[in-house]
Amino acid sequence: MDNKVDFFNTSISQTSFEYVEKVLNSTYVSAGKVADNFEKELSAALGLVNPVSVNSGTSALHLGLEVAGLGPGDEVILPAQTFVASGLAILMTGSNPVFADIQYETGNIDPESIRQKVTEKTKAIMPVHWAGYPCDMDEINQIAKENNLVVIEDAAHALGATYKGKPIGSISDFTAFSFQAIKHLTTGDGGALCCLNKLQYEEAKKRRWFGIDRESSKPSILGDRVFDIEKVGFKYHLNDLAAAVGLGNLEEFPKRLKKFREIVSIYREELSNVPGMELLDYKNDRESAFWLFTVLVENRLDFIRKMNAAGIPVSVVHQRIDRYSVFGGQTPGLVNQEKFGDNQIAIPVQAELRVEDVNLIIKTINKGW
Repeated sequence: MDNKVDFFNTSISQTSFEYVEKVLNSTYVSAGKVADNFEKELSAALGLVNPVSVNSGTSALHLGLEVAGLGPGDEVILPAQTFVASGLAILMTGSNPVFADIQYETGNIDPESIRQKVTEKTKAIMPVHWAGYPCDMDEINQIAKENNLVVIEDAAHALGATYKGKPIGSISDFTAFSFQAIKHLTTGDGGALCCLNKLQYEEAKKRRWFGIDRESSKPSILGDRVFDIEKVGFKYHLNDLAAAVGLGNLEEFPKRLKKFREIVSIYREELSNVPGMELLDYKNDRESAFWLFTVLVENRLDFIRKMNAAGIPVSVVHQRIDRYSVFGGQTPGLVNQEKFGDNQIAIPVQAELRVEDVNLIIKTINKGW
């Protein structure tokens, strides 16, 4: 290869530059009409329900937990196979993360393990769509219904994914997205929280900006706004500069997602019978966003060395988060998680990969390690 292959890339459309310039020229760079328009376009273009734009995916998760009423002593069931933000957002409410096992063949939380983890203190389930592949949402929402639990999807990897014909972001009580720099769609840094319930949507909009109802609070003759704050709020709003980047990138998102899926289609065809490698399961009732292409390999260190020697970056991206002291130490008995953690590795899948890059990756893997 003439050029180095990047594992991730950050894509900024030319339209984003134009929109940002308009915002800068306006001198109105905080949260305003551009951020409002970004939310409307997320809904119109991708089918997201009541998206509330915020400054990060972590803020989206925390805001959802707060609006759902999570607090000290409550338990939230989630997988350990995720980024640390999932667990930290729970701790920020004073609640306790409870780690369930995953499906070895998908990396997603196992509904049967969720059932085993439910207690009287359980108040919510946080499924994480690993690599952008949707979890078994029918089963998860059924467990939630039976036990009067809230479902807060961590869809940081899953913008554009669908489950049984429905967009992720239109299925559960809350869904949190990330628009961080290396995601499919970036605002530089940012996120969104989708809320099925209209009243919770209105509350989320207030609490992302200190608990103040910006739309209804009018300036007084003294020059300040007239409002009351009923619940603790946060400085989580997305500003117009970031929203302008997102709006420009949103126009190219379908093309970008299509490129991801085309690359993965080639991988799945060409790597389906490689000795020592297992591809993750893929059911026809859902569409993955394929933010990652995770595979399960034997002799992982040898695989990593072989790929790196060919100039190909590979990464586990995230390892189980329950190993961190802040969560109280590694959860015993997560058999599939342990096996997945030992074998999982991701190969590059991003919009700037060239045909020759993809061919080299496939050729290198097929040679063995």
